[in-house]
Amino acid sequence: MRLVIARCQVDYVGRLTAHLAMARRLLLMKADGSVLVHSDGGSYKPLNWMSPPCWLEERDSDLPEGAKALWVVTNKAGEELRITLEEIEHDSSHELGVDPGLVKDGVEAHLQELLAEHVHTLGAGYSLIRREYMTAIGPVDLLCRDETGATVAVEIKRRGGVDGVEQLTRYLELLNRDPLLSPVAGVFAAQQIKPQARTLAEDRGIRCLVLDYDALRGTESSEFRLF
Repeated sequence: MRLVIARCQVDYVGRLTAHLAMARRLLLMKADGSVLVHSDGGSYKPLNWMSPPCWLEERDSDLPEGAKALWVVTNKAGEELRITLEEIEHDSSHELGVDPGLVKDGVEAHLQELLAEHVHTLGAGYSLIRREYMTAIGPVDLLCRDETGATVAVEIKRRGGVDGVEQLTRYLELLNRDPLLSPVAGVFAAQQIKPQARTLAEDRGIRCLVLDYDALRGTESSEFRLF
């Protein structure tokens, strides 16, 4: 992984355009080919990024006035992330090795396994594409197709909060950049969904689904029974 702290301007040119004015930022170039632009705020969400496969070219010619370098990151669709660097304060590379992966809460992991086996719980006509579908920022729990053949990303939690909705939103932003998958809808599935999380999800067009763990396991709940 290459870490660069620089004063830079960032322009995204593609189906949409986006501009980040000149400021000090952290640039990450990961071994999987992704490039991410971070500020010191906004928690773990990048300001802009390019998902793999993509290619970074460092251009020394035709630089804007005052710029020391121009990095152009291009993806397979021909979209560009143009990073104009005015000053580089830090530039280092590090070998992180193979990551062992995220170990999920036991109930969440079992919910994912059960929902993958009983994907019809999401709706009639649903089919599973893959569990743990990898993106540049982590794996989507389930990637499915609905009855019309459209792609659906499913994020599974035991207790669904706002953080889970934000996580699914980031996955959807990435997945919808892939013309082979787009348009991608989202389903936020949990045993319990907090009211704030439901409101945020529905405002972003994400469907909420409350999961019955016992029903998925094929057992009848004994809650509120005397015997």
